[in-house]
Amino acid sequence: QVQLVESGGGLVQAGGSLRLSCVASGIIFSINTMGWYRQAPGKQRELVATITNGGSTNIVDSVKGRFTITRDNAKNTVYLQMNSLKSEDTAVYYCNADVRSRAWSMQRPFWGQGTQVTVSS
Repeated sequence: QVQLVESGGGLVQAGGSLRLSCVASGIIFSINTMGWYRQAPGKQRELVATITNGGSTNIVDSVKGRFTITRDNAKNTVYLQMNSLKSEDTAVYYCNADVRSRAWSMQRPFWGQGTQVTVSS
């Protein structure tokens, strides 16, 4: 089995910064794309940013220029650096990873439990 554990969420004032981390552990042969999603109260979960194992990134327009996604393949860890935070960034942030547990197994998506980010105005 594979577990994703997020950390780094919290309460911050508008204009501030937070850095989220997500570590994948368990039976892992390889990890393809890792990413961050968020879900605000009353809204659907939405994509924030993704990064491939080769380092190619995709960041949604609403956070482009403020958020940066990086990863450490040796540590099976993905990061989300969030700067110039706004109240509309308030949400539960979820980590996602496409994991192949063994060389012969299919790639499957796994999710973390989420970490709360609250931005006060």
